[in-house]
Amino acid sequence: MGLLPLVFTTGWASGVNAYGVVLAMGLLGRLGLVHGAPPQLQHTPVLAAAAVMFALEFIADKIPYVDSAWDALHTVIRPPLGALVAGLIGHDAAANGSALNTTLAAVVGGGTALASHVIKATLRLAVNTSPEPFSNILISLAEDLAAILLIVLALAHPWIAATIAAVLLAAGTVTAIAAFKLVRRGWRKFRERRRGGTRAGGPGAIGNATA
Repeated sequence: MGLLPLVFTTGWASGVNAYGVVLAMGLLGRLGLVHGAPPQLQHTPVLAAAAVMFALEFIADKIPYVDSAWDALHTVIRPPLGALVAGLIGHDAAANGSALNTTLAAVVGGGTALASHVIKATLRLAVNTSPEPFSNILISLAEDLAAILLIVLALAHPWIAATIAAVLLAAGTVTAIAAFKLVRRGWRKFRERRRGGTRAGGPGAIGNATA
């Protein structure tokens, strides 16, 4: 199994839905459907905690602005969790003679998780400017599905999964930069209109209207 592509894909998926990654890898390993899932993730308390948090995120991530608040909170959760999962994978592989040690695996997984998390949070903030909630729901479902399917694929075909994750990361980066510029431009116009409205409705304007 390719360790580097596996931890890269795991990191990307953790930045999108870390609890889904833990739950999917733990269940697949527990049921004996795949090899390479860290045994630490297969314990019942870990699976139960991951299931509860996955359910909470599944709901919160589909509510406009609540999803952005959830993303802000998970800036300090998803990257470390991605690094932890990747580190566990690297640790198990190192025990079998792999040259890629636990620290390097954790750095790759945590760094990729941070990158995908920032992209996800930026895009969802841009989507929240839409007046309807359906785009949030559809995008959230697509993110959940992509993260879990890529983890399943990575455990069987790590290089294919890593290629897909790299493409998604690159496309997300370009889209996030464009979305950030769009949101910033819209915010600037909003402030200008508000400032102009305040000047138009000031004491002088009221006095002129009265006269």
